[in-house]
Amino acid sequence: MELSQIDTFLTVAEEKSFSRAGKKLLRTQPAVSLALKRLESELGEKLLDRSSKEPVLTDAGRLVLDYGRRFDNLRRELGNALSELRDKQAGKLTIGANESTALYLITHIEKFRRLYPRVKVEIRRSLSSRVPEEVLAGTLDMGAISYHPGGGELISTVIYNDALAFVVSPAHRFAGRGEVSIQELGMETFIAHNVVSPFRQKVLETFEQHGVPLHMDIEMPTIETIKKLVQLNMGVAFLPKMCVEPEVAGGALVEVGVKEIQVERQIRLVQPARRPLSYAGQAFLTVVEQRT
Repeated sequence: MELSQIDTFLTVAEEKSFSRAGKKLLRTQPAVSLALKRLESELGEKLLDRSSKEPVLTDAGRLVLDYGRRFDNLRRELGNALSELRDKQAGKLTIGANESTALYLITHIEKFRRLYPRVKVEIRRSLSSRVPEEVLAGTLDMGAISYHPGGGELISTVIYNDALAFVVSPAHRFAGRGEVSIQELGMETFIAHNVVSPFRQKVLETFEQHGVPLHMDIEMPTIETIKKLVQLNMGVAFLPKMCVEPEVAGGALVEVGVKEIQVERQIRLVQPARRPLSYAGQAFLTVVEQRT
């Protein structure tokens, strides 16, 4: 059964004439009649009584007319929904990110939502190492990561240049210092993020290279809890600079330079290279590219 056959039947039922239906559909009367016969054959029911001057709907015809109108309404709804998608007035955008990389998306999401308030945005928490495979699998439209994905299966766009910050409490003995050496950190208690990341690995390698012990006596699952413990002067921490900028600016934390540790990273938005983005995804990428 084809939608064109339903259209033909609806038009004949409304016009109560094969010839008038043909004119409205820009088809010949025999073509209209043939389309109706094929529809009746497929359904196994007579839809029109042709014995009188005007075709009359049978019981089956009235049932098909009711469903045909519903199909027609659904088709219009589908057309409107697709138009809204094309106009970025509807749809959903799903982006994968871990706790820290999600922060780099905030300014982009804020502008995107102002431009396209009816598009739903979901930031799905995911391990950074798994984001590329989830994007390729289609469970995510895009992903935010802090490393180059490599290979040719993904396209990456740099959205932020970040650095590693060493932070202490305002009450800490280093708070009045502009810079310290890595050797001075050997006796400190570090509050570490228990999530594998390029930043964490770089810190571990640097301490090892300089022969300085790294006492990670406290490990926490989120950056927010690490910041709170540092504010309470329970230890010190290395954290992404963007994640501590508000606290440093407000005086809740103090950033101190470490001569031997100058680590930067690029936050990238990744998308599949061989699968087209949704309309919402294309619009978000445009917003990101304009801001960067």
